[in-house]
Amino acid sequence: MNQRIILGIDPGTIVMGYGIIRIKGNEPELLALGVLKLDKFEEHHDRLKKIFERTSAIINEYKPEEMAIEAPFFGKNVQSMLKLGRAQGTAIAAALNKSIEVVEYSPRKIKQSITGNGSASKEQVAAMLCTILKQKSFTGPLDATDGLAAAVCHFFQTRLGLPKSIQKIEGTKKTGRKKNYSGWESFLSENPDRKL
Repeated sequence: MNQRIILGIDPGTIVMGYGIIRIKGNEPELLALGVLKLDKFEEHHDRLKKIFERTSAIINEYKPEEMAIEAPFFGKNVQSMLKLGRAQGTAIAAALNKSIEVVEYSPRKIKQSITGNGSASKEQVAAMLCTILKQKSFTGPLDATDGLAAAVCHFFQTRLGLPKSIQKIEGTKKTGRKKNYSGWESFLSENPDRKL
């Protein structure tokens, strides 16, 4: 596969962030970055409708083959979690409606993939994305770079271009146990081909 386009989404009921990257060879390139602001809509169902419409429009414009989306995190406010889950489900439905493959990543997995630290701040993630995508800086809400981070995370998880069945085996020994690494440097020393 010479080129692929990945859409990343950070779902939200107030702001939905998104980022789109194109992969040429083994290099990610920024195509678009933005947010959908939903606070002007009072009804939750109106917000869901806008999420579906905007996600569908982004897919129509950029024609991604895959969508990576941040999975909702567990919080104390059940109502907020429910609304966030609905927003995520609506974006997923828009992608599935266009026959786009969807993959979910936890916030921690995305941060770990981008910065090497699962507890990194949004600002640290944005700064590292600038380095990865060779950008001077990103302006605007961090929700946009969170969406972009999901897309880049998905690229890192699938960058070998292997079928999904093989990707699941990658990094395992013949015993079936996963190889454990003491840190990012340890992983790179045994996997030099994974360096950017």
